[in-house]
Amino acid sequence: MGANDLSTAKAVMLHRPAPPPPAPAGPWSVEAVQALLDKPFNELLFQAQTVHRAHFPEGDIELATLLSVKTGGCPENCGYCPQSAEFDTGVKAQKLMEVDEVLRAAQAARDAGATRFCMGAAWRAPKDRDVEKIAVLVEAVKGLGLQTCATLGMLEPQHALQLKAAGLDYYNHNLDTAPEYYTDIVDTRSYQDRLDTLAHVRAAGISVCCGGIVGMGEEPVHRAGLIAQLANLDPYPESVPINSLVRVPGTPLADSEPIDPLDFVRMIAVARITMPKARVRLSAGRQQLGDAVQALCFLAGANSIFYGDKLLVTGNPDVEADVQLLARLGLKARSTTEQGACA
Repeated sequence: MGANDLSTAKAVMLHRPAPPPPAPAGPWSVEAVQALLDKPFNELLFQAQTVHRAHFPEGDIELATLLSVKTGGCPENCGYCPQSAEFDTGVKAQKLMEVDEVLRAAQAARDAGATRFCMGAAWRAPKDRDVEKIAVLVEAVKGLGLQTCATLGMLEPQHALQLKAAGLDYYNHNLDTAPEYYTDIVDTRSYQDRLDTLAHVRAAGISVCCGGIVGMGEEPVHRAGLIAQLANLDPYPESVPINSLVRVPGTPLADSEPIDPLDFVRMIAVARITMPKARVRLSAGRQQLGDAVQALCFLAGANSIFYGDKLLVTGNPDVEADVQLLARLGLKARSTTEQGACA
């Protein structure tokens, strides 16, 4: 190429994909989370999907099954919960299930593709004898090769250690909502009680499953406050279930205005951005969302679902419908029970 050719040659610009936006170095403020929630929808989903691909390049979906091993009769007055003894919802108090019953359910969950099995009991806080029985269940389910999770109410340090020794992988204890809206939902225990339980679980070396519920009459700022609380836990939860309120007749929140489905998708996206390495789970309320909104949630960074016909005592899309939806979307189920790290 001659000098004249060089002088007339046009510069070639190389365009490389932009790196994922960095997370703030400090804690997430409610204002910063609200700014994310307020972004134009397409921009928010693009940012969430970029973060998601950076941390979960395989794009698999974790399948978890939840079984109520002790149903009803709870002394708490959580306004969303049909298992509260204070509300007439038709849910009758039952005893703790036997080991054989739980094992049959866990085996069925494993056969259907679930890698995590969560056991829920309607207690304010388990007693020593309760924890001993749950520890037996944990050991039995663990023996099937499943990840184990439990949600039993408030937990004392010694009980957390006992469950860890039995092989418990995860403990679920949701914050429900923002601190300033919490007493509108429940007043039989404090927000600090919930934070204390999470601290006991962490200290015992158990991974944390912690999220909340939207559609309980809260304002947008309360949704931002919930995400800020979760994201500022140190470390943030490995598993973050985002629930859409299931309005159960007989509960105080039965007549709550449903959340706009697109606002629910926004919550998933902001959870993904603020907690990039967490498994963000579509939990209660999936039945009402429909396939299209669930697809948007997966695009926004959801990569875990509760899988089966029931969530404690409320309905859930059945297994075959979930299998078909994932197939239509070209999504694969997670095939390992190994736990990932959470930064």
